[in-house]
Amino acid sequence: MKKVRAAVVGVGHMGRYHVGVYSEIPDVRLAGVADINESRGKEIAEKYNTVFHKDYKDLFGKVDVVSIAVPTSQHYKTAKDFLEAGIHVLVEKPLTKSIEDARELFEIAEKKNLTLHVGHVERFNGAVHELKKIVDNPLFIECRRLGPYDPRIQDDGVIMDLMIHDIDIILNLVNSRVKNINVVGRTIFSDKDDLCNVQIEFENGCIANITASRATQHKIRTLAITQKDKYIFLDYTNQDIHIHRQASTEHFLTKQELRYKQESLIERIFVHRENPLKLELRHLIDCAANGANRMVSADEEIYSLQIALEIVEKLKRAKT
Repeated sequence: MKKVRAAVVGVGHMGRYHVGVYSEIPDVRLAGVADINESRGKEIAEKYNTVFHKDYKDLFGKVDVVSIAVPTSQHYKTAKDFLEAGIHVLVEKPLTKSIEDARELFEIAEKKNLTLHVGHVERFNGAVHELKKIVDNPLFIECRRLGPYDPRIQDDGVIMDLMIHDIDIILNLVNSRVKNINVVGRTIFSDKDDLCNVQIEFENGCIANITASRATQHKIRTLAITQKDKYIFLDYTNQDIHIHRQASTEHFLTKQELRYKQESLIERIFVHRENPLKLELRHLIDCAANGANRMVSADEEIYSLQIALEIVEKLKRAKT
């Protein structure tokens, strides 16, 4: 069987993970890497026994699929060049800085019968996959994605860097259009949004509260869903899901203190834990090599980006 030829453009923090995963997939041959940082690119190429290119256009005609992990400002041009060269593409999120550019890329991919994926790796988290089987009519969703500041992220604020994951997952779970958005946030360590809280009201009545921070000295990645008959709590880091049912509360008043007691039936869902990035790249390969159906449609990808960009714009207007 002929191996799929893969490459990675941009071998910084995230790109290195892509290189490592491609090197482990049996049906894939890592055909090359590209980076404007020559010493970094050569180091990665030597480590994984592949070819380094300073100009990514040297990869044209030599690869079937490519992962693009360059700064967001370069996503559009780089992805467009590879698509027009007839190469299947995965672009790390966010896809582009505008809806118009995103639409153009998907139009090129469709015209050339190519796969264009956006690197929303949380879609391939085993816990998220199980969650879709459990959630049917969410009333309230609360997401917290908090952590310390990382100076390597310079192109994007916390909304496009972190919160975009939760926006994407929530839109998929609720399956309803957004009716209203309220945003508050502030800059702390950078000139972009470092802390943001968003309330989203959907047309079906569901409410979502999303908090994203890169100013918190403790890493938290959780999602909680309230339904009429159950409360679902997901921890992304541990890939754990707990469902609380038939809850009851009571309180006891003594001379010394007031105590509360809560009881519920707790069900822990078994989650098959596997590297989400490996699952994501395997899916990309399957779509590119075998014509498998993509997990998320182009319209859904664009709507997810649209809501994220709208939140960024609302926060900018709130500051002025």
